[in-house]
Amino acid sequence: MDSGTLIESFAEFASSKNIDRPTMISVLEEVFRTMIRKKYGTDDNFDVIINPESGDLEMWRTREIVDDNSEDIWEYNKIPLAEARKIQNDFEVGEEVAEEVKLVEFGRRLVQTARQTLIQKIKDMEKEIMYEKYKDQVGEMITGEVYQTLRHEVIIVDSENNELSLPRTEQISKDRFRKGESVKAVIHKVEMNNGSPKITLSRTSPVFLERLFEVEIPEIYDGIISVRRVVREPGERAKVAVESYDDRIDPVGACVGMKGSRIHSIVRELGNENIDVINYTDNLELLISRALSPAKVSSMQIDREGKRVSVFLKPDQVSLAIGKGGQNIKLAGKLVGMEIDVFRDIEEQNDEDVDLSEFSDEIDEWMISELHKIGLDTAKSVLALSKEELVRRTDLEDNTIEEILDILRKEFE
Repeated sequence: MDSGTLIESFAEFASSKNIDRPTMISVLEEVFRTMIRKKYGTDDNFDVIINPESGDLEMWRTREIVDDNSEDIWEYNKIPLAEARKIQNDFEVGEEVAEEVKLVEFGRRLVQTARQTLIQKIKDMEKEIMYEKYKDQVGEMITGEVYQTLRHEVIIVDSENNELSLPRTEQISKDRFRKGESVKAVIHKVEMNNGSPKITLSRTSPVFLERLFEVEIPEIYDGIISVRRVVREPGERAKVAVESYDDRIDPVGACVGMKGSRIHSIVRELGNENIDVINYTDNLELLISRALSPAKVSSMQIDREGKRVSVFLKPDQVSLAIGKGGQNIKLAGKLVGMEIDVFRDIEEQNDEDVDLSEFSDEIDEWMISELHKIGLDTAKSVLALSKEELVRRTDLEDNTIEEILDILRKEFE
């Protein structure tokens, strides 16, 4: 391969990646200087001139002429008079000789090494360019195309054919991808592994839902409405707290749209994830009430230091507050940054009912605590549910539930 082909191939790559001319020339020069050092031991007295556009390369070796009997003739930057006069017959001692060195003089092996070095530098620069491109885009949404589906990840390619990874752990449970399909995700993590960039995408991150809101809701994109907090159980349920900077605009209504028209595309993108949009407020008590929607809270006691809140609800609101599999109360707690305990409103309790704490001599405290977590604090509230329902909603075993039910039933026999 001649110098022109070497230089042109690199210049073409550099141009496609928007590498500036000084950087391009610097890389090329370093490759040829390495070749010079391998042949001559030094490149101090060499000039390398490169024209990337034309593919031209010139290498000039400069030496001072000394007398043939001088002790300096062995120095790298000196040349005997007799040898200098072979280049030009009127040279004299003390003058400088600038001699052009042709690529062919380096031999086939050195030229081949230079070619491999240049190819490696191109690969290294490509990796560096990819890393630099994405490291400042963490949290941004991209649209790519499915290139390959593997057991633990899906390989996505971007518009420049860079390969990005969407791990199984960052996919929504209902996601099913096919080759060539278009996929939206956020850039979750960017790191270098053994010199190669690893770009990890996510569809389960709360940031992904936030970016979808920005794309689909013009008022959020324009900065009139702000997304204050997002919490998710990916593919199942999410809560988004929004705030309007314009008193004339209802942030919840703007996000949902007429008959859910605006939020529908977001829900579909997330595999029919149930999204609750609530109006953000600095009033913690009001925020907690809104976070527990659709349940209606009767009253609450907030322990700000312990980051815990006890909410009291009417019996028919307890299951709404807890939600399927405890999702609603779990997400509400994440949204407000507090642990939420649900209790039945004491005014609604039957006088004949008995508080579960009264059974602490027969039922272990941790078992009572498990029942409290799902809003059951009296004997009758537990007996109102079937054994199967209690097993599903708590971490208690079948036989443990059966024992508890037997103890409670005896109280009313």
